[in-house]
Amino acid sequence: MATDDRRTGWLSPNHHLEVRELLLHTLHRYQLICPVYCLMPDHGHFLWMGIDEGELSDQLAAARFFRRSWNERLKETGHRLQKQAYDHVLREDELRQDAFENACRYIIENPLRAGLEPNQGAAEDLWPYLGALVPGYPRLSPREEDFWPRFWKIRLLLMERGE
Repeated sequence: MATDDRRTGWLSPNHHLEVRELLLHTLHRYQLICPVYCLMPDHGHFLWMGIDEGELSDQLAAARFFRRSWNERLKETGHRLQKQAYDHVLREDELRQDAFENACRYIIENPLRAGLEPNQGAAEDLWPYLGALVPGYPRLSPREEDFWPRFWKIRLLLMERGE
């Protein structure tokens, strides 16, 4: 989801917290989880997975709700999202666990490719505007070494609860 004309100047620690709050409400409302998101100076990446095999995990409705909510917040900064987001629905081969994790790593490495964080450095030098959001698991981070085993266990637990 990109800002109109790829304008910058809206991203801040407070705005990051506001986006996380909006995202958390969206995920809960539409029975989704977000193994990775990354806010860049002129756009944001969000990878969502449904945890309800019924109609509750509606990613299109979730995207409309989230975009509308985020645009209301962006308006306060004089910005808005482009009318059309770039959506990519994962194909069957991209849903394999290894391929899915690679797609997430690609998003996580976006700030590095853009020169916004060093190749090597201390934790405080890493891009602060990325993470994971799974309602009920506030300390989950895609940068932690044990993230993927924990994430897949949590996802399975949430899927089983939905049955």
